[in-house]
Amino acid sequence: MHPERLFFLCNSLAPVGWLMMILAPRWKWTDRVVLSGLLPLLLAVVYLFIIAFEFWNAEGDFASLAGVAKLFENPYALTAAWIHYLAFDMFIGAWEIRDSRKHNISHVLVIPSLILTFVFGPIGLLLYFVTRWIKTGNMFGHD
Repeated sequence: MHPERLFFLCNSLAPVGWLMMILAPRWKWTDRVVLSGLLPLLLAVVYLFIIAFEFWNAEGDFASLAGVAKLFENPYALTAAWIHYLAFDMFIGAWEIRDSRKHNISHVLVIPSLILTFVFGPIGLLLYFVTRWIKTGNMFGHD
C-alpha cells in the first residue's frame, strides 16, 4: 500500500481513539477498543508491516542526526515513524486513564494531559505525572 494511503488511514483512525478517551472514557467501546490496547496494537501491526517490507529500502541510519534525516526522506520510513508516534502516544494516553482510575483522579483533571499527550507526547505524560503528584502526593505511584 502506498505510504500516503497508510498515513491517511492511521492518521484518521488515531483521533477517533483519542476522542473516545477524552469524551467517553467509561464507554464500553472505549474500554474494548482503546483502553484494552487493541487500537494501539492495530497501529503497531501496520508499523510492523512497513518495517518488515519497506523500511529496509531506505537510506540513512540512526547513528547521527544527518543519518536520521536521510532515513526519513523515504516516505515509508517517515510513515512508519509517524505511526510509531501514534501507537505509543495512544498507549500512554490509555495508561494515563487506567492509572488515574487506580489513584481516584477525576477524568476532568486528566483531559489536559490526554490532549497534550496526543499533540506533544512526553509533555502530556509529564503533565499527568505532575497532576498525579498534586492529587496523591506521589508522582510515581508507589503505594
